[in-house]
Amino acid sequence: MTTQHKTSTAGDLDRIVPVGTRVLMIVGGFGCGKTEVSVNLALQLAQSGRPVQIADMDLVNPYFRCREARELMERHHIRVVAPPGEQAWADVPIILPEIAGMLNPSEGMLTLFDVGGDDVGARALAAFRSMIDEGSYELWQVINSKRPFSDTPERCAQMRSLIEHASRLHVTGLLVNSHLVEGTTPDIVLEGLALGREVAAQQDLPVRGLAVMDELADDPALAPGQGGVDVPMLRLTRRMLPPWIRPAPDTTGDERHTGGSHG
Repeated sequence: MTTQHKTSTAGDLDRIVPVGTRVLMIVGGFGCGKTEVSVNLALQLAQSGRPVQIADMDLVNPYFRCREARELMERHHIRVVAPPGEQAWADVPIILPEIAGMLNPSEGMLTLFDVGGDDVGARALAAFRSMIDEGSYELWQVINSKRPFSDTPERCAQMRSLIEHASRLHVTGLLVNSHLVEGTTPDIVLEGLALGREVAAQQDLPVRGLAVMDELADDPALAPGQGGVDVPMLRLTRRMLPPWIRPAPDTTGDERHTGGSHG
């Protein structure tokens, strides 16, 4: 039986990624959940009727990569650019030539880059810096208050500096994604949002959205206006699991993973 899930509202999606955005790069510290954010965002935008293509540039983490959700995304007419065949599971950096062409997408198309964690992963973007005009892209830093290197305003600022130096690009916004996988509570989500707002104020950056797992998204404590929730919500359905607990392919049509970690 297929499990039904709610998605972010069209209004929230348009506030998170305004219509007309052409290139969106998602970066962040190791384990912040940026791949889960990238895959969910791509799927929801496609389901809302917006053309999307995504490039897997995660050169750091061999366990959580958007290429793992390739078949699911392609069923939703999302173009996925990732190493083919056996190369898809190589634990070595592979940059595809198609990525350069994705920096100038056709009219109406959104290109989303799932970039590897920390400054090491962001370094891959530097190879394309000469092809990217200032002001023509969005570069989001994902903040998770329950992960090292993004649990204080100072560490978030340091991570931003490292990412910008490595990529030669500028962070343009923040995406808050605080969680402890199954142990996440509304208080943890709100703690992360408070940190995000503090970082945003200190660094003069907007908070683009608040990522919340689907099972918590309807909690009254997270309703707009409650607990300081004043940014659009991106509802997440868990898609990424480490290989040691990844289930066999599901033939029932249920597209959701349960348990496990947060990519």
